Amino acid sequence: MTVLGNARVVLPSGVVEGASVGVVGDRIAFAGPGLPAGPEPVVDVAGGWIVPGFVDMHVHGGGGGSYTSGDPDEAVRVAEFHRSHGTTTTVASLVTASPAELLRIVSELAPLVHDGRLAGLHLEGPYLSAARCGAHDPTQLRAPDRDEVTALLKAGSGAIRMLTLAPELPGGIELVRRLADEGVIAAVGHTDGTHRETRAALAAGASVATHLFNAMRSVHHREPGPVTALLQDSDAVVELINDGVHLHSSVVNLAYASAGPDRVAFITDAMGAAGMPDGVYPLGVMTVDVVDGVARLADGDSIAGSTLTLDRALRNGVAGGLPIADVVRSLSATPARALGIADRVGTLEPGKRADLVVLDDALRVRAVMACGAWVDHRRP
Repeated sequence: MTVLGNARVVLPSGVVEGASVGVVGDRIAFAGPGLPAGPEPVVDVAGGWIVPGFVDMHVHGGGGGSYTSGDPDEAVRVAEFHRSHGTTTTVASLVTASPAELLRIVSELAPLVHDGRLAGLHLEGPYLSAARCGAHDPTQLRAPDRDEVTALLKAGSGAIRMLTLAPELPGGIELVRRLADEGVIAAVGHTDGTHRETRAALAAGASVATHLFNAMRSVHHREPGPVTALLQDSDAVVELINDGVHLHSSVVNLAYASAGPDRVAFITDAMGAAGMPDGVYPLGVMTVDVVDGVARLADGDSIAGSTLTLDRALRNGVAGGLPIADVVRSLSATPARALGIADRVGTLEPGKRADLVVLDDALRVRAVMACGAWVDHRRP
């Protein structure tokens, strides 16, 4: 057994001081106060934090690479980059593309899901509102097509975990029902839909809000739009990009006050420039300028994803006044539950996969363990 002791451990019940975590193989054997009985040597983390490995359910790239290329080697490098920042479970998000290109990318990346290196594929588009398309190629936006969806699901062979759509499009509600029946998460996003249309999507089986507030109709006191419908639905998980650019901290706290940590999932929505210098980067077929760490379309001023990592989202949340136990839940347990994998990851509990992050007093990453092995050979 590997034992990490003298730590502040974030458990489902909250923060436990003077606690330890024991790991055997790739599983958590113990997590709680004190030390487990036994002769095993203890790795003293000197009062540092131990939190569950982060779960990012919406990320396009990082470290100079992108999932949207469809290159499996590049996809592995992206996942490894985010893993070094504490994200031990990653869903690969794709962007709007032509039917043939989207089919190619899904076919190329599906094996990474089947062998466990990715937790699933997320299709953000192409069934999005032209009025709220953000950094998606407007020439490839289209209404849901039954035959195309069938081909994509077949190519993924179970790898497609989530699909973001604008439910007000022709066939949108029908697609939500189909995805729910197929066991694929239907996410509401890039939508100009009304409050009534959003509620209809939720009633049909939609369960996630793609980056709430961003790329959707704003709240109005006579037509509240999708935001209030998603916040008020007791089962919907709402994604937030907590980078200080997409959302003001007061808006993040407002969403928390309404939905709570069990329904807020922090995501990165990161593109290839995450962890890289300012410059020009691709996002699908679109060109993105990154200036002072903020990504915007070169042709226009639309924000084009982020350069965020989830460890920074953690620090931003705590700096904004949220309790660390709640922020950690939004980085791990809540997205894991939304993805249907909470029985395996997301909390430090015996029997779950040994994914954890060791943080210093400033909440910066000291070491990351994934499946019981230290990432990049960094030990606390």
